[in-house]
Amino acid sequence: MPAVSKGDGMRGLAVFISDIRNCKSKEAEIKRINKELANIRSKFKGDKALDGYSKKKYVCKLLFIFLLGHDIDFGHMEAVNLLSSNKYTEKQIGYLFISVLVNSNSELIRLINNAIKNDLSSRNPTFMCLALHCIANVGSREMAEAFASEIPRILVAGDTMDSVKQSAALCLLRLYKTSPDLVLMGEWTSRVVHLLNDQHMGVVTAAISLITCLSQKNPDEFKTCVSLAVSRLSRIVSSASTDLQDYTYYFVPAPWLSCKLLRLLQCYPPPEDGAVKGRLVECLETILNKAQEPPKSKKVQHSNAKNAILFEAISLIIHYDSEPNLLVRACNQLGQFLQHRETNLRYLALESMCTLASSEFSHEAVKTHIETVINALKTERDVSVRQRAADLLYAMCDRSNAKQIVAEMLSYLETADYSIREEMVLKVAILAEKYAIDYSWYVDTILNLIRIAGDYVSEEVWYRVIQIVINRDDVQGYAAKTVFEALQAPACHENMVKVGGYILGEFGNLIAGDPRSSPLVQFNLLHSKFHLCSVPTRALLLSAYIKFINLFPETKATIQEVLRCDSQIRNSDVELQQRAVEYLKLSSIASTDVLATVLEEMPPFPERESSILAKLKKKKGPGAVSVTELEDSKREGGELNGGGDRGPDTAAMAASNTSTPSPSADLLGIRSAAPVGAAPSSAGSLLVDVFSEAGPTAPSAAVNDDGFLSSAPPSEDPAPPLSEADELLNKFVCKNNGVLFENQLLQIGIKSEYRQNLGRMYLFYGNKTSVQFASFTTTVSCPGELQSQLNVQTKPVEPLVEGGAQIQQVLNIECLSDFSEAPLLNIKFRYGGALQNLTLKLPVTINKFFQPTEMSSHDFFQRWKQLSQPQQEAQKIFKANHSMDTEVLKAKLLGLGTALLDNVDPNPENYVCAGVIQTKSQQVGCLLRLEPNAQAQMYRLTLRCSKDSVSRRLCELLAQQF
Repeated sequence: MPAVSKGDGMRGLAVFISDIRNCKSKEAEIKRINKELANIRSKFKGDKALDGYSKKKYVCKLLFIFLLGHDIDFGHMEAVNLLSSNKYTEKQIGYLFISVLVNSNSELIRLINNAIKNDLSSRNPTFMCLALHCIANVGSREMAEAFASEIPRILVAGDTMDSVKQSAALCLLRLYKTSPDLVLMGEWTSRVVHLLNDQHMGVVTAAISLITCLSQKNPDEFKTCVSLAVSRLSRIVSSASTDLQDYTYYFVPAPWLSCKLLRLLQCYPPPEDGAVKGRLVECLETILNKAQEPPKSKKVQHSNAKNAILFEAISLIIHYDSEPNLLVRACNQLGQFLQHRETNLRYLALESMCTLASSEFSHEAVKTHIETVINALKTERDVSVRQRAADLLYAMCDRSNAKQIVAEMLSYLETADYSIREEMVLKVAILAEKYAIDYSWYVDTILNLIRIAGDYVSEEVWYRVIQIVINRDDVQGYAAKTVFEALQAPACHENMVKVGGYILGEFGNLIAGDPRSSPLVQFNLLHSKFHLCSVPTRALLLSAYIKFINLFPETKATIQEVLRCDSQIRNSDVELQQRAVEYLKLSSIASTDVLATVLEEMPPFPERESSILAKLKKKKGPGAVSVTELEDSKREGGELNGGGDRGPDTAAMAASNTSTPSPSADLLGIRSAAPVGAAPSSAGSLLVDVFSEAGPTAPSAAVNDDGFLSSAPPSEDPAPPLSEADELLNKFVCKNNGVLFENQLLQIGIKSEYRQNLGRMYLFYGNKTSVQFASFTTTVSCPGELQSQLNVQTKPVEPLVEGGAQIQQVLNIECLSDFSEAPLLNIKFRYGGALQNLTLKLPVTINKFFQPTEMSSHDFFQRWKQLSQPQQEAQKIFKANHSMDTEVLKAKLLGLGTALLDNVDPNPENYVCAGVIQTKSQQVGCLLRLEPNAQAQMYRLTLRCSKDSVSRRLCELLAQQF
């Protein structure tokens, strides 16, 4: 780099920066900046021509002001003029300004491109590097169109300096990532690949990053790189640290280049050439051998570099999966890391062994470490390491150790971090099903699973146990006996009640001979849980009762009395009322033969792949089941697999024509609702209840038939809403799930779903401490006019929250009319004797009740013209607060709840949406038009709604999202 001359110190810039740092307030800083901007503007517009030094100094000041967060709308031409300077420092500042401030759509882009072309053709290596850096920093499609064909020529030219080659390779990589269709290697392919043989290690390091990216997209074109990569890797691995002095890092030769070479080789299968393959195996063995050698330095940098190469080599060994000796050696090496004092190494070892466990060559070697992994599951402090240990236990499980591993995972579930419990439940359920030889053990395991982690047992899990019990005659009696005993516990999870109701309804006759489980005892046991359950579970129990009448005629009078009571035949829920009425009538008028035919035992489910496996696969997280595991499970556990996706619906126990879904179920298009304690991410786990007509006008919270509390006025001493309450609310305008609030003590998660004017919200309160929260209470209130606009009903929460535990609260929401304020959530509890009191705004905004509306371009603009009254339109022009990425904008507009209409606006850059806001009192049609200006980084947002207050509120909400 050229030496900086004496006059390049830019004292004026140093004084300005010092003045800014000495400002005592924001106002003083803005005043000083405005003064400087006025001075710079006058200098640029003055009659006296500025020399290069002055231009550089003022452009540098503008750049500093921009980096402080202020807008800069002039000085661009002066920066472009600096590009034509022959002084390095002036040209450098010009390129820096262009890279940071000039937009790819700028009118100056042609001048900038000409200046870059001049520098690229100048053969001055310093100027060429500056130009290449600018192209890479801007990285726009326009840059790719202008220079994508020029840069490969510079890269492979024989007279190009090494430093320029490095910059050219990385610049080309940047352009390929942004515009792959414009970077066509063609004739340059073989010459680029041969850069792996370059004498300069820096050129090789830069080139291999480019070649790896190109190989991932076009592996056949670049397959000649394999032999060159093996050759270069062999030279590095076999060299001493003194051979590559300039590229040796703490006694490790070229660690970054070694890792990149190993990663490149993972893009291809094992080499077919025996000599190349033998040389590669030799390299990998050398790397494993070096890992066993005593460290040459005690510094952490040495071990980090050494281990980085080792783990990349192990990844390549796993990728090839063809060298049994190397796989076993890799497993043994990883086993040594399982008890290493460094947490990161333990994590990486567990993660790599998860993959090794799937290889037939190394599976047995992995199993030898089972005790160490179980110990890690029990004792590790870091939850991510414990999760990897659980993943490894899942991966190494087979018929020989299934019972031990499932028992350990069940034991761990009782204290597991709640963020990983759902995945743990799925894995335990899969292992129990896949490796069950004794079906009684399978039933015991699943019932234990429900008892320990009922909140996280999704519908797929309890559907599955019922399917298997129905398909296996030899386990039905044992299942009925076991579930009957489980239901006798004073506190039993609702999922246990579902399983119990279904199994006893089908197979209760198998245990009815024992006086302790006589028909009447079975019925009374089930009915004692009835009032504690949600509507779908009650519906299932009613179906079980009608089955009892068929199985045990002596219970007919008792059950008919229950069906006849007002709480059943006059129930506010249409589904329960209809079932009660139809089952009562069916039991009264049908003959014994007809009843036996209608209510006969469920037939076996058809054999399909396990729906639990499919659910775990969808998670796509670390340790998620692979396609091969799905196939293996289907093959190995085929005798267990009943129906896959078809679950034992609550209506399936009765004749298909004896009941119809309730309107509330139709509203969401699903067939069953989540119990109060259901896992938050269960498929189809949300169901909006039909709310009572009474609005929340009572002075205190009232309890309805379902155990919900209507929203109450604010308590006497609530804390004022947090200062960041509005900011937290804005995060959820375009999404329904996430973390609403978190501090050192408490985490509050949220999951919600809305249909028409109804919604259901789940709040998850997590105790992040090891100390119990006492007197835990939550109150939802609707301040002011909101009481007549929104009806919010809440389930009460448990008053005690144990350390590290999580509790759930369900809210039912009904939109009565349009609103602008948000409900308030007040949370009080005692932590260590001290009262904690905080208030948040619940993320319930008017757009949550949108129903998307599809329409053609003609219909859209016809409706747009109809909504032409001034008060019906709200418009705002504002600066972009976030990235103007097209996909992000589309995702936010869809998250808003409207329909995103394609090919409607004449300008393809604009976005138009349509939707109808559903309230109980009226429907409000809304049309939206968003016009982005990428060059100015501005938006114009226009909303036209049939109600003016809705237009204004939506405009306020949306302006903060883009």
